[in-house]
Amino acid sequence: MHRALRDWKIDLVILDIMLPGEDGFALCRDVRRTSKVPIVMLTAVGEDTDRILGLELGADDYLTKPFNPRELLARIRAVFRRFETGAVGPTDNEVAPIKKIIFGEWTLDIGSRELRDADNVAVHLSTGEFSLLLALVKNNKRALSREQLVDIVRGQSSLPFDRSIDIQISRLRRKIEKDAKNPKLIKTVRGIGYQFCADTQML
Repeated sequence: MHRALRDWKIDLVILDIMLPGEDGFALCRDVRRTSKVPIVMLTAVGEDTDRILGLELGADDYLTKPFNPRELLARIRAVFRRFETGAVGPTDNEVAPIKKIIFGEWTLDIGSRELRDADNVAVHLSTGEFSLLLALVKNNKRALSREQLVDIVRGQSSLPFDRSIDIQISRLRRKIEKDAKNPKLIKTVRGIGYQFCADTQML
């Protein structure tokens, strides 16, 4: 992507969040650091937090899959019109960007993609672990199946099977739970998957 932006004249980037290797959010942030090229993000997840995060990281519009190709073309034309007139960002109802999500003694910094403890010390998370934790936190108190979680973090995990979610959940619990064997934040929902069970504050 970075080489293409450097070597070619690109008018617009259509960026899918679910990419192999580096996730779309991280790529959007990196592209925006060096380029003002318009970005339209695509995702299979229709949560408001995903939309807010994409816009906060520099996307100019956001479209949830599946979508009508005509809508994508209409949104692309709208983005171009806004750039031609000097406007930036979506023209429909603007929402305050979410930069951080606080739960318990933890702070999830969306911009820097870091998890910090009560002493503001960063706890290392892999790309997959961060994406998985973000998915759970933004769906607070909603049970998510392994299939849903695999779809959300697809391409992030080092293992191609559903069991990879269980492995990453176990790793997350060891990092954020006071007692990983008796988890209070990430609970197992028998027959479904996992549920995040802490109150959250979005800043």
